[in-house]
Amino acid sequence: MNVSARMRGFITIGLLPALIIYLFFVIVPLFWSAYYGFFDWKGIGAAKFIGMDNYMEVFTDPIFWKAFKNNMLIVAASVFGQVPIAMILALLLMRSTPFQRIIRASVFMPMVLSSVVVGIIWGYIYHPQIGILNFLLDGAHLDSWKKAWLSDPKVSMFALMVPIIWNYIGPYMIMFIAALQNISPEIEDAAQLDGVGPVRKLFAVTLPMIWDTVKVAIVLCISGSLKAFDLIYVMTGGGPAHSTELLASYMYNSTFNVYRFGFGSALSTAIIILSLLLIVGSQYLMKRDYR
Repeated sequence: MNVSARMRGFITIGLLPALIIYLFFVIVPLFWSAYYGFFDWKGIGAAKFIGMDNYMEVFTDPIFWKAFKNNMLIVAASVFGQVPIAMILALLLMRSTPFQRIIRASVFMPMVLSSVVVGIIWGYIYHPQIGILNFLLDGAHLDSWKKAWLSDPKVSMFALMVPIIWNYIGPYMIMFIAALQNISPEIEDAAQLDGVGPVRKLFAVTLPMIWDTVKVAIVLCISGSLKAFDLIYVMTGGGPAHSTELLASYMYNSTFNVYRFGFGSALSTAIIILSLLLIVGSQYLMKRDYR
């Protein structure tokens, strides 16, 4: 046995325990959930086989499509909010600026707090009576702008986008800082000698060098947004009148609040299928190198 074959054997043996755990705790439950989607089951007792009824109900359910639309709003807010903001902050932190401590504190704070705590904090910020947001608007004599931010169906979904964007900027900023640090100083010096301005340097030099990291960040944004649950559950629970319902919260409410485990299993399978389609579609759109 040569050295390379021996190394492959050691690598396989080393990865095998993690692969087995992943298989039994992730892959098998996915297929098991898809299987239970063919049954009418309350979580206890006998399960009644009903074929494709649950799946047909999922794709004809208006609440499901409303939740999907809300998820698409979260995806758009994440991709066009988290990624650009994280990139700008990473570029600022690469330079010595007097705002470094403020940026680090404001961005890294949600990373050391649980999402539940973040949701509670923002719930108090948006509170119509004691919330700091309405207090500031009142102090600025903008009484007409004051709202019940989480109770008004017209603004509740947009109000939730702010804490969702803020909560997840930190990880992407760390990714971009690591990518920026890997750019060769010679390339930066060459661009400076050629008289390239900061904006042109960003689009002609920096972004092409870290484009693979940007693509990874976008995929993580999409997958993370489609499984968003904790902030929504803490702040609104999907209400009012399903105006902030997301796919994950609708699946949770359908499964554990009304005890439709078969329908919830069909919902979770539909979420996985839609997530894969969106991720594959985004990869197709970004398959070409950055120009």
